[in-house]
Amino acid sequence: MNTTPFSLAMVALLALAVVMALAIGAVPVSLDQLGLWTLRWWPGNAIELPRHIEIVLSDIRAPRLLMGMLIGASLAMAGASIQGLFRNPLADPGLIGVSSGAALAALAVIVLGNTLLAGWMTTFGFLALPLAAFGGALGVTWIIYWIAKRTPGGGQITTLILAGVAITAFAGAVSGVLTFLANDAALRSFTFWSMGSLASVTWRDLAIAAPWILVSLIAFPLLAPALNVLLMGEAVCEHLGIDPHRIRRRVFIFTALAVGAGVSVAGMIGFVGLVVPHLVRLSIGPDHRALIPLSGIVGAALLVWADILARIVVAPAELPIGIITSLIGGPFFLYLLLRHNGSALNHD
Repeated sequence: MNTTPFSLAMVALLALAVVMALAIGAVPVSLDQLGLWTLRWWPGNAIELPRHIEIVLSDIRAPRLLMGMLIGASLAMAGASIQGLFRNPLADPGLIGVSSGAALAALAVIVLGNTLLAGWMTTFGFLALPLAAFGGALGVTWIIYWIAKRTPGGGQITTLILAGVAITAFAGAVSGVLTFLANDAALRSFTFWSMGSLASVTWRDLAIAAPWILVSLIAFPLLAPALNVLLMGEAVCEHLGIDPHRIRRRVFIFTALAVGAGVSVAGMIGFVGLVVPHLVRLSIGPDHRALIPLSGIVGAALLVWADILARIVVAPAELPIGIITSLIGGPFFLYLLLRHNGSALNHD
């Protein structure tokens, strides 16, 4: 299928989202002011803007927009890669426990930060929670893969999925215990964090998470040819000289990097990694060479639009962005299932 019209439409949708995200908010910014602010970045242009407009655009909306684009792209590209790896259209990063691991580690820091984990808080300061969430995602991914390698038939798709389900259930149970022990302040903090939000993102958060996410955004498209071969089965993959275990390890590592880094600064944001690859696959087909990068563009656009809605639906208050993505993603996914009767969601 010719992917050019779809690609251009998605790039236009993302560009429109970028303009809207910078202009809309509690402090409205006109298109003229937005244009002048953009021109300021060019060398030699000394354009003056009202101080409050400069602060809103440069210190609040710009880092929030960039973080939303990076997280949306990384979740969607990780989802496309995981679905290709498992040859299962219902797979997403949450299935292998990445999000659950990050949530458990963050909850432990929130609840036990003044007691058992006081030393961790003292050592890492403001980085304590992001590092914990990031480490939780990496740790769970490593445990799942370690279990799969040491069980009969290790490395098989079914083993990996079952290991992910078991770890997710265990992490959920431990999180339940910590939630039961939490005081009111810790419980409110975790509840808001577990629903995801870009409201508090700063340039410092962006500097912490962006390098890890960018590494994954570069790596996922490079794995696309191997994922195409893997769709034909592991035997075909090995016959062509491609080690499926190596591909699996790389997809796991880059998924953990992307999702863990995103969760560490914005909390848990669901459905992007599940719905976006389906939408793109139904539009252009299952070729990962186009599917993965276009999923990144659509994921970035979706999360930016969801953030815009989160800011205006109950203004001047703000909804957690995870609620918006679930409200959009859940009905849309059911629509796709009913419209195509499940047949078009297969990779084959």
